[in-house]
Amino acid sequence: MAIVLLYGASLLVTVDRRPIVSLPYLSGSDPEQHALSRFHARWYVATVVFLAFDIEMLFMYPWAVVVATMGPTAVVEMFLFLGVLFVAVFWAWREGAFRWA
Repeated sequence: MAIVLLYGASLLVTVDRRPIVSLPYLSGSDPEQHALSRFHARWYVATVVFLAFDIEMLFMYPWAVVVATMGPTAVVEMFLFLGVLFVAVFWAWREGAFRWA
C-alpha cells in the first residue's frame, strides 16, 4: 500500500518534461524562457525580507486592537518584537539583501 501511495504521489507532483505547446494567454509575444525556470538566489532573500514585514503587520493589527486594554505591557512587548525585527533587517542590509543590482 505504501509503494502504491508513493507512486501516486510522485505522479501528482512531477513536472511534465514536454515543451510548452501553447503561448501565454493574452500576452501577444512569445515567451523567452520556460515558466518554471529558476530565479537568481538574491530574490529568495528579498522574499524572506518581504515575509518578515508581512508577518510584522500580521502581529501589529491585533496588537492595535488590544493595546488600550492591556496597557504598558503590550507596548513593551511590541517594542521588543520591533527590536528583533530591526536586528534582522540590519543583518539583511549588512548581507546585501537590499542591493538590487
